[in-house]
Amino acid sequence: MKLIFRNKFIYFFAFISIFLAVVATSSCRKEIPVVNNAQDYPGGSYPDLFEAFWNGMNSNYVFWGVDSTNWDKMYTTYKPLFAKLTTFDSASESTAENYFAAMTAGLIDSHYNLTFELTGNSFSPATYRRELMNPNYFTDSTFPSAVLDSLIPYKYIDASSLVMGTDTVTMEGSATPFTAVSGTINNSILYLYFSSFALSQAGTNTSPVFNYFFNMVQNLPAYIRGIVIDLRGNGGGEVADLDFVVGQMIKTPVTFGYTRAKNGTGRLDYTPWAPAIVKPWYGGSANIKVPIVALADHLSASMAELTTMAIKTLPNGKFIGTRTWGANGPLAPQVYFNGGQFTIGTSTFGSSGYLFTYTSSTMFKYLNGSVYEGVGVPPDIYARETTAAYKSGEDLVVDAAINYINSQ
Repeated sequence: MKLIFRNKFIYFFAFISIFLAVVATSSCRKEIPVVNNAQDYPGGSYPDLFEAFWNGMNSNYVFWGVDSTNWDKMYTTYKPLFAKLTTFDSASESTAENYFAAMTAGLIDSHYNLTFELTGNSFSPATYRRELMNPNYFTDSTFPSAVLDSLIPYKYIDASSLVMGTDTVTMEGSATPFTAVSGTINNSILYLYFSSFALSQAGTNTSPVFNYFFNMVQNLPAYIRGIVIDLRGNGGGEVADLDFVVGQMIKTPVTFGYTRAKNGTGRLDYTPWAPAIVKPWYGGSANIKVPIVALADHLSASMAELTTMAIKTLPNGKFIGTRTWGANGPLAPQVYFNGGQFTIGTSTFGSSGYLFTYTSSTMFKYLNGSVYEGVGVPPDIYARETTAAYKSGEDLVVDAAINYINSQ
């Protein structure tokens, strides 16, 4: 089977088509009020930028219904502090950036990032919270680079089946290495790893990996007892890849969660929850009955988490690894939703503005009703790779997947 790709935005809108239909139905033909773009607020001084940012967050942030941050208190606390910043200089700018960071340090949105265009500095609450404040956050994981370079392909995967390669893809405007590995383990488990959700950009070196894997899926040999999709260290990417990866292993649509967005200027103005559905791949799919295991860890984020949850929902699906990063809310430019990312200060600082706020466009909750934003998806079976295990030639997470599949 040859790889067939379509524009990622087609699949993005397919993902939310039911969501939009519900919004239209629930509105009873009334027009949904459009949230004011935060850049429409003036931004010629630090007090003005504070007002623009506070109002932009008040209207655009999609997690107010579950986020414990007291946004009104942020207003009363920081308004007088910003009022004291009367000139644009390096000292004032450093102070202002620290204020903006402090205001948002407790937000649960794990996609969230502030980028200050004047200095190029940025702040991520999720990184701050996990790496600096959480004593349980572990940083000794050798995955993915060290494990892929010398362990999984050459110890676990049968040499006669190994297919691997690296291409360069564009992720959010930056050239990024894209690595993929596939093959069989012990001639009984079909394995696939890819470093990000950029399958539509698979090139000369990585396309053979996906061609091999999906040809095997479509014509699954009787000796294959299970399938492993390795999403450890995967930071996400294109929504289209959800159907492309999981959709090729199912014959009927599967609802694995729900999404909602903002439909007004109020903090709690939300659309109804609409089902998030993974659909059979339009190019053909197989009815896979053997266990399908998703491997994920603390660095698996965004589309890697949505894919993990989709697999976890399957009757033959299982998630093995550690709790994920916790960035589940799908993203899109604000033009597509009444909320999400925005820029302030364009009236004074040019088209790039003063501050770009990168934040989720919609809220996601899993089929069980849990919102895993900011906390991560818990595994069905806990397994964690360690440096010590790697040095002894073992991947404890792959071992756990092998043991699970062999026990079924």
